[in-house]
Amino acid sequence: MAYPPLGYLMHRLHTVLRSEVTETVLEPLGLTFPEYICLRMLAQAPGTSNAELARTISVSRQAMNLVLRGLQDRGLVTRPPTADKGRARPAELTAAGSKLLRRTDSGVRVAEDRVLSRLADDDRAQFRRILAALI
Repeated sequence: MAYPPLGYLMHRLHTVLRSEVTETVLEPLGLTFPEYICLRMLAQAPGTSNAELARTISVSRQAMNLVLRGLQDRGLVTRPPTADKGRARPAELTAAGSKLLRRTDSGVRVAEDRVLSRLADDDRAQFRRILAALI
């Protein structure tokens, strides 16, 4: 059986997962998907700059700056008013940002399980291992 290209399959999975997570978990918490991804990335790599976040998420620096400003206005992210050197202002989660991100964890897992429900439990675990290895 010939499968569509991997990029297409990953895009379709991303679209389905994003929709499920947004509707069931993020919207009730007042978060958009880009805000969630930004919070998740800052939890993994505190001190990341706007430009680095934008590159990693594949959005423009302007779009990421809007996301960061919105999170900062809500007290979920902090950035220094000026950069120590250059123009990069490192962003970090606040305690409130970390708490809100933790509140998404169980709901995101449930949404992921719903999306992957056609797979057996062993296949789901293997799929996660494979994705982690590729990243």
